[in-house]
Amino acid sequence: MPPKATEMKAPSSTAPRAHTCELAHDQEYMARALELAAKGQGLASPNPMVGAVLVRDGHVVAEAFHTYDGLRHAEIIALEAASESARGATLYVNLEPCCHTGRTGPCTRALISAGIARVAAAMRDPNPLVAGRGFQELRAAGIRVDCDADSDPDLERARRLNEAFAWWIRKRRPLVTLKTALTLDGSVVLPRSLNGNARGNESRWITSEISRAEVHRMRHASDAIMTGIGTIRADDPLLTDRSGLPRRRPLLRVVLDSQLRLSPKSQVVRSANGDVLVFTCARASGVRAKKMSAYGVEIFPVRARRGRPELHAVLAELGRRDILSVMLEAGPLLNQAALEADLVEKVRLFYAPTLVGLGSSLPGLAAGKRSRSLRVRELSGMHTENFGPDFAVEGYLRDVYRDH
Repeated sequence: MPPKATEMKAPSSTAPRAHTCELAHDQEYMARALELAAKGQGLASPNPMVGAVLVRDGHVVAEAFHTYDGLRHAEIIALEAASESARGATLYVNLEPCCHTGRTGPCTRALISAGIARVAAAMRDPNPLVAGRGFQELRAAGIRVDCDADSDPDLERARRLNEAFAWWIRKRRPLVTLKTALTLDGSVVLPRSLNGNARGNESRWITSEISRAEVHRMRHASDAIMTGIGTIRADDPLLTDRSGLPRRRPLLRVVLDSQLRLSPKSQVVRSANGDVLVFTCARASGVRAKKMSAYGVEIFPVRARRGRPELHAVLAELGRRDILSVMLEAGPLLNQAALEADLVEKVRLFYAPTLVGLGSSLPGLAAGKRSRSLRVRELSGMHTENFGPDFAVEGYLRDVYRDH
């Protein structure tokens, strides 16, 4: 706990030392709040992930994180756990407390009633119903609020944690992350000669097992995974979250299939349990559609664009279903269509240390079918990360918090 000013022997250095000590404690407790918030991954959507830490007299008196099924917000759970110890305490939270009535009452009123002395938040709530109003209510009640977004070292982490929620709450469509695996020279497939040297299913993989484990972690963090019928027919993927981590609702497996060519023998259909959604241009009342429905596959007709399901309509429908995030794991044609339509917010490319001479100038795009509408766009916030022998490049095609 920082020493009180009256205990300091050198008045000239009291303020800087107290401020430095408080900042160090703030960073420690905020890091814990972010750590707690991340526990809501797969469990909080379509709500944001929120962690809360209550500190009084230098001691943590309660901490909590939010899950959608648990209903109560993290702040409320922490207040209830702290009871009278909450009076005069500081709340560390990664997201601005809500000030409106939704599934629950406003957290701001509960914090005021509990006698909280200070609230330290990593970021404002992107929800237009809140967006600074929560802070205003707390300050009006005499509670000190600290949220210096421009200089907060935890801001980037807090934003990344809830970037999908921020995009969906403003756009009402999911944030799309394009993921693909490729060789160093840009190939998204291995030649048959290399495939023949591999054993069993290994012939399908470009990247290592460590990279594939990370992909399943990405799937766990997503509400839906989307691919095209071409990928289904070529690879017969299962498209499930095999991270082993708990999730509230199953990963929604989305297939774009213009003519409804999906086979009942495919792994996606055989494993369907209300978690497979097919967007098609075919009639939903047709014989094939009825057959798919009997297998537990939902068929949803959408308008066509160039003979294929119109992507804006697809994402609008997913947004209507409270799908905050979509992981695009598709082939060259669908990747290209999504980029052309400007519907990709984020990319993550996994590179294997392999050269096969089959590359294209733009990873994951069909050779000879590049559209004039594609434009060169720089990635922002780019960083790389190693996964065994592979490395991944991640970046954003737009600022999900500022893009209007």
